[in-house]
Amino acid sequence: MATNENLPPNVIKQLAKELKGLDESPPEGIKVGVNDDDFSIIYADIEGPAGTPYENGVFRMKLLLSHDFPHSPPKGYFLTKIFHPNIAPNGEICVNTLKKDWNPSLGLRHVLIIVRCLLIEPYPESALNEQAGKMLLENYDEYARHARLYTGIHAKPKPKFKSGAICESTTTLNVEQHNTSVLNIEQKNAASGAGLSLPSPLAPSSTKGGNNPDHQLQQQPIVLATETGVSGTAVVGISGTAPKKEGLSKVPADKKKMDARKKSLKRL
Repeated sequence: MATNENLPPNVIKQLAKELKGLDESPPEGIKVGVNDDDFSIIYADIEGPAGTPYENGVFRMKLLLSHDFPHSPPKGYFLTKIFHPNIAPNGEICVNTLKKDWNPSLGLRHVLIIVRCLLIEPYPESALNEQAGKMLLENYDEYARHARLYTGIHAKPKPKFKSGAICESTTTLNVEQHNTSVLNIEQKNAASGAGLSLPSPLAPSSTKGGNNPDHQLQQQPIVLATETGVSGTAVVGISGTAPKKEGLSKVPADKKKMDARKKSLKRL
């Protein structure tokens, strides 16, 4: 949950409730977002009202709440460049609601609606942008052309705010860290498994038995099964293993044939 040392806990609680209401039921053409770490900074995307030079534009602004809010009004700034009599080149907003007409009972919803209404009906008499104010009074068509030009260049749709007034970034971060840890463990296990050196079928046997062919034949099938089971491929190039065993099996058969011939000769 967002925290702020400049705002007392009761104000943070009130703002959280109001921000939740703005998120669940936003004013027309306004989407609100917050700084996850600081409730004193409120962001809003304002859609340009239809029928104005700001139509089809999306203007991002912010409200800065002071340490004694709501007793003093927030300061408003447009982060998107806009050609408007009541918005200074640095983005500062001039509207009576944020100055002499401020009332602690006014909420953020009221402030945001007033700012959007300012795009519909500017007040050139209290202009922060003198060029825009003078142009609005003397040549509206030229003023509208400038405003539309700024809108087309700067007021393109922004990335949308996360849903939920109080963003669950901390929870999301914990989940991502947990998933990353699990992935690292799996990668380490896979790397350690791949790094295991399997005994080569061509390596000399270290067990007792010397050069006993029968002993070697008993050991080699185990090595071959391990090699094939892990890699999934048959061992190629170990020629002579199967033929040796077949050759040894032929020796007793030939001996039996010789014994049978000797017996038949004795009978004759």
